[in-house]
Amino acid sequence: MVEPMLLRLLTACLVATTLLPAHAATAAATDPKPVQSVEGITEYRLPNGLQVLLAPDDSKPTTTVNVTYRVGSRHESYGETGMAHLLEHLLFKGTPTHRNVWAEFTKRGLRANGSTWLDRTNYFASFAANDENLKWYLDWQADAMVNSFIARKDLDSEMTVVRNEMEMGENSPSRILFEKTLAAMYQWHNYGKTTIGARADVENVDIGRLQAFYRLYYQPDNATLIVSGKFDPAKVLGWVQGSFGKIPRSRQQRPQLYTLDPAQDGERSVTLRRVGGATLMMAGYHVPPGAHPDFAAVELLALILGDTPSGRIHKRLVEKGLAASAFSETLAMHDPGVGLWGVQLAPGQDVDKARDALLAVVEGLGSEPITADELKRAQAKWLKSWDLQYTNPEAVGVALSESIALGDWRLFFLLRDRVRDAKLADVQRVAQERLLQANRTLALYLPTEKPVRAPAPAMVDVAQQIKEFKPQAGVAAVAAFDPTPANIDARTQRFSLPSGLKAALLPKPSRGNTVRATLTLRYGDEKSLFGQGEVASMVASMLDRGTTQLSREQIQDRLDQLRSEVAIGGGAGAVSVNITSQRETIADTIALVGQLLRQPSFPASALDELQRQGITSVQQQRDDPQAIVANAVARHGNPYPRGDVRYARSFDEIVAEIKAVNVEQLKDFHRRFYGASNAQFGAVGDFDVATVRQALDQAFGDWKSPSPFARVPNPLYNPPASRLEFKTPDKQNAVLSVQQHVPLNDLDPDYPAFMLGNFMLGSGGDSRLWKRIREREGLSYSTYSYVSWNNFEPNSVWQGGAIFAPQNRDKVEQGFREEVARALKEGFMPEEVASAKTALLNFRRLSRAQDAQLAGSLSANLFLERTFAITQRVDEALAALTADQVNAVMRKHLQPQAFVIGVGGDFKQP
Repeated sequence: MVEPMLLRLLTACLVATTLLPAHAATAAATDPKPVQSVEGITEYRLPNGLQVLLAPDDSKPTTTVNVTYRVGSRHESYGETGMAHLLEHLLFKGTPTHRNVWAEFTKRGLRANGSTWLDRTNYFASFAANDENLKWYLDWQADAMVNSFIARKDLDSEMTVVRNEMEMGENSPSRILFEKTLAAMYQWHNYGKTTIGARADVENVDIGRLQAFYRLYYQPDNATLIVSGKFDPAKVLGWVQGSFGKIPRSRQQRPQLYTLDPAQDGERSVTLRRVGGATLMMAGYHVPPGAHPDFAAVELLALILGDTPSGRIHKRLVEKGLAASAFSETLAMHDPGVGLWGVQLAPGQDVDKARDALLAVVEGLGSEPITADELKRAQAKWLKSWDLQYTNPEAVGVALSESIALGDWRLFFLLRDRVRDAKLADVQRVAQERLLQANRTLALYLPTEKPVRAPAPAMVDVAQQIKEFKPQAGVAAVAAFDPTPANIDARTQRFSLPSGLKAALLPKPSRGNTVRATLTLRYGDEKSLFGQGEVASMVASMLDRGTTQLSREQIQDRLDQLRSEVAIGGGAGAVSVNITSQRETIADTIALVGQLLRQPSFPASALDELQRQGITSVQQQRDDPQAIVANAVARHGNPYPRGDVRYARSFDEIVAEIKAVNVEQLKDFHRRFYGASNAQFGAVGDFDVATVRQALDQAFGDWKSPSPFARVPNPLYNPPASRLEFKTPDKQNAVLSVQQHVPLNDLDPDYPAFMLGNFMLGSGGDSRLWKRIREREGLSYSTYSYVSWNNFEPNSVWQGGAIFAPQNRDKVEQGFREEVARALKEGFMPEEVASAKTALLNFRRLSRAQDAQLAGSLSANLFLERTFAITQRVDEALAALTADQVNAVMRKHLQPQAFVIGVGGDFKQP
């Protein structure tokens, strides 16, 4: 039979401790004063902070003493799992004046023990009412609070006992499944870690850290003493003052814990396979903390669904032969807790049917609401159980321990009242709010005769591993290269092939003899590319999926053999190939690229895969705030008709075009447009120029383009100023996008000043937007502005934005607007401009020192018919700029009244 209380799996266990010096100082000797009384229980408070609860009851000739410390596994840090439980063991190892407590328990007839749980640790003893035993136990508890040995020798001797307790638990499938369920439910909170701790943490625990943990949490102001049953309250208060009262209040500040898991946003599952036992399944749901008003409804739902024989699970599964038994459990905890409902199966019962039926019952209360009779029955049963517990003086002290762990002992009574007064509508509401598929973790234990497991985890002796290491010869030193524009131009060799391909090669030393190259093919014109949709980009994406000679797998194998990487991408009008290779393999890599570009096979299976990936990508963007806003801003005011390469497509249009592509279209497009007549190749790194030139000639020298090329113009247009807002439910990150078309290109005399002004506004780590929105107000992880520069027409796009929590939208927009306005009104200061010039020029130098980026620039300059002399002129112009010049250009071109603003996020209605 499955034990009905799974949280009792970490039940009372024996404990031990380390020697710490006794406290010499004493607290004030005044008698404890009553603080409040509730239904026969009176609270007192000692000057040192100890809370004392007295619950006298002469009806039974026994006395129970319980000491609860507000420390459990919730309070353990990384590497400390199991510490609270270890202390529970070690406390029973004694103090200098109480050395053999277990013998004393036996001699005095005390039924004593301790238990550790997630939020608390408690120590309790019940015995026949006897003043001598009561005083002795109080003295020991006071002594143990601050003087327990917590010694290394005791830890070593107790370790076998703790391991045995772990191993005992490992034999219980229900216990392990319970632990795995909590681990799956809690991503960050310590409730997901078992109280007994990780074996590695327990076996390797540092005694100093354990002693520090003890001194931090075992203090009078972190404890509650409860005495219940037959005793003289006046005598007990005197004894308590005499034993506990002399302990000074702790001077240590205990950490305030604040970790909470976010709302679960999708069902989770756990499967456990071990030898023996019976099939068991349980569904766990996150519920409010035990102190929350709704927890009473959770308690009642546990009975309405999981009670035997009246619960719905029993009636629907057990009585109908789908399961052998049913159970439920609620974990009332300080932080958000857990509700569990489950069943055990007999041999031969169908797991799938039982699972479906269990979930239908637990999550079906929306379609089959709770009845008044069910609620009344559950209330009667719960209240009966509470009454029986409260009227037992041996049980009430331990029961109060759980309420103390939740935050206040009076919650014991408040929960009773809440259960008694619970309304059907509230219980139904809590069920529909909490018992949801997205809030569920389903755990399943499947008995297995021969489980197959991976090897047990083990540490590695790194020093031993290094002894076996034999280093290879060091990499030869690489000569320095000065990436000035003049040196780049002087070292670059340019030529053209018969096909028309232009090349710019910059041989230079590089680490590992690496070569970086960029090849760009340009094709088509405004008219011939009209209406091609996704075909152009699909052709580019299919080039490395197979050739007439090599399969996709063989292409990858060949690249691995050549120790090279090739990335191909493109769209309407151009396809680019980025190459990373080495001196000895660059020629063969160029030959392979030639085959990819000239002889693609366009396999249908690869097209199907690519289409599925494309459609999936669009689907992911449909509810993403950043993608939605970017698409909307791009479409806003776009003057071109659908089919034009400059047209901005909607998500639906993109999907439709992806679906429409077929293999014959790809082959036809490749035949019509692909060739090297309008191609550019740039390479940087350690290579032989003659070898690369020969490889290019063999691969592309005779490959002429079948149709003419003319760059599609991109003249200036000004979308109407607007503010676009999009609500994206269930998205915790919102986005702001601000855009303006500016009448500039990268050859305009105002280019350097506008680039520097924007750098100060939003492109640098010291920019105004960053300092205001990110650093000072802490509203955004990323806030920025940048310019997409046009190389030809005076039509560049300035864009700014930020990401933020949806509730901060107004503050982010206000901050963004105000910083732009301040930059235009007040301008940038001379010292600000001087600092920004140095930074921006350093960034430009850094970019020229990146071989891949430099190769791309060489290729682009061939198309633009430029050299790095233009780069040098821009650097010189940047260096000469004054604050007045920058401010004048920014005021001339940046026009807030022309901004197109887009925002997207889960914006709640006020």
